[in-house]
Amino acid sequence: MAVWLVGKAGSRSVPERVTVEIKVGITHVNREVVVESDKSAEDISKDLAKAIADGGVLTLVDDKGRKVLIPATGIAYVDLGSEHVRPVGFGTV
Repeated sequence: MAVWLVGKAGSRSVPERVTVEIKVGITHVNREVVVESDKSAEDISKDLAKAIADGGVLTLVDDKGRKVLIPATGIAYVDLGSEHVRPVGFGTV
C-alpha cells in the first residue's frame, strides 16, 4: 500500500511517496539485506511476527515491486527505519 502525498518542488506540485528502509541480518551471512518498502513499519512488524510464529518465510516487497523471501529461522535481526517521504518525478531534479 503506497501512501502518496503532494509536495512542492519549486513552483510545481510534485507527488511524493512514503517509504521505510528495512535492514535484515541473516545468521551466518556477512552482509545484511536492505529493502526500501512502501509498507508501513507497523505492517512489516506484523508480517515478521507472523513469519516467526509460523516458522515460515518473511516476504518483503520493495518499492519497485521486487520480492525478497527470507526464511524466518535464519533471521538474526530486523532494523526498521523511520518512515520518510521521497519525491517522485522529473520535478525533483
